Amino acid sequence: MTTPNKLVYEHERLDELHRNGYFIIQDPKRFCFGMDAVLLSGFARVKKGERALDLGTGTGIIPILLEAKTEGEDFTALEIQEESADMARRSVCYNHLEEKIKIVTGDIRDASKLFGASSFDVITTNPPYMIDEHGLSSASPAKAIARHEVLCTLDDVLRESAKLLRPGGRFYMVHRPFRLAEIMSGMVAYKIEPKRMQLVYPYVDKEPNMVLIEGLRGGKSRLTVEKPLIVYQKPGVYTDEIYDIYGY
Repeated sequence: MTTPNKLVYEHERLDELHRNGYFIIQDPKRFCFGMDAVLLSGFARVKKGERALDLGTGTGIIPILLEAKTEGEDFTALEIQEESADMARRSVCYNHLEEKIKIVTGDIRDASKLFGASSFDVITTNPPYMIDEHGLSSASPAKAIARHEVLCTLDDVLRESAKLLRPGGRFYMVHRPFRLAEIMSGMVAYKIEPKRMQLVYPYVDKEPNMVLIEGLRGGKSRLTVEKPLIVYQKPGVYTDEIYDIYGY
């Protein structure tokens, strides 16, 4: 059964994105996008005429937000779970973005075979953070796949991104700081040179719980660490920077 617009099913919800009047379809029982995806969309840069690919797009939040925020020519998104990819396609249709965003069902491990080498200017990704069964609970399979390296690893993401990016292309990822050494060494090994990094702190006096990273395929060694991004002024109240990223 669907609602009268035939794009949103009765068990799903329609969430406003506060950008260009766009909405996104989500299923509360599956993995819904979080702040990390929104922050990545604010950190990534897609210039006029550039082609971007989002790896592991889930319900398509990152390409939809990037289409709203940037002047990129077109956006492709890859998702292995057909149910999530279907929701992403319906969100694209709901927002009338079929000419700008293409959702592809497929495996990140085969991404370079699907799209071809050096075929994108920009790659974004919000990959699973947890290694193997670390922190794995009795969550639904959809949530487990989104949160844990069940179907792809960090190495898979970096290897395929290196193949997919054109020389000089840019790579953007949000991840967890506890894996930062592994992330940096992996990027360098695949010749995606880390160029820009920003740590995200829940409060000014707490440890960071997210890291945003930009890499350049074939770039020279020089890393800029941006000022910390603080999420909350106090419980329930975002900082001005977060309100600006969300578009409130």
